[in-house]
Amino acid sequence: MTDVASTPATDFIAKTIAEHPVVVFMKGVPDQPRCGFSSVVVQILDHLGVEFVGVDVLQDDDLRQGIKTFTDWPTIPQLYVKGEFLGGSDIIREMFQSGELKTLFTEQGLIAA
Repeated sequence: MTDVASTPATDFIAKTIAEHPVVVFMKGVPDQPRCGFSSVVVQILDHLGVEFVGVDVLQDDDLRQGIKTFTDWPTIPQLYVKGEFLGGSDIIREMFQSGELKTLFTEQGLIAA
């Protein structure tokens, strides 16, 4: 994580990823993703049976820009696991297809083996 200036948005991001083991910063909400990339990540997490919190970045421009600055990553969605930034839609899909994502969630104790 980069040293980001403290703003209400970045403070919210830091607090959210500290309080929840799995967080997706996404367009829309898990029940109604507002973009295909967010939908892919939600479907993968649901398929694996991972409990997660979805944060809709479309509700707040500061949050939408803040998450990109926070991770120095230009796209949304962004997946965090136990405070660590994992990646966006393409990375998550590749990790899922290779089995790496399931292994990670199992090792972190977030899903049963």
